[in-house]
Amino acid sequence: MAFDSREYQWSDTRVFLLGKELRGLRGLTYKKTVEKEPVYAQGSNPNSIQSGNKKYDGTLMLLKSEFDDLNRAAIAAGFSDITEVPAEKINITCVYDRGDGSPMQTASLFTVGFTEYDDGMKQGDKFKEVTMPFIFTRLKVA
Repeated sequence: MAFDSREYQWSDTRVFLLGKELRGLRGLTYKKTVEKEPVYAQGSNPNSIQSGNKKYDGTLMLLKSEFDDLNRAAIAAGFSDITEVPAEKINITCVYDRGDGSPMQTASLFTVGFTEYDDGMKQGDKFKEVTMPFIFTRLKVA
């Protein structure tokens, strides 16, 4: 059996939002958090661990031109900007493909709501990047 230790790299990553591949993508992070709490009964050690609510959030980092394209699409659809687009209309799909014939890994983030965006520049910057935190309702990894 052959063993391939090659890891995914940035060039293996493709992200789609609103049916469009994000060519100006600078970064994407997302996470799932599950509330957990120890349950105590007899003795001083936890008897079990109970799970509670789940939380999903992340951050999208885009070049300013890509961010402007998303805002223009939101405005054309009748919204003031991308943060006003209802979450039910937005999903993010992230595809990791090493290009070596191994199976692709796909992460689908459903019902994405952008909560804010951070825009600005400073002296010496060679490009402009916009950071967009978001929340979502479900993660499917395949």
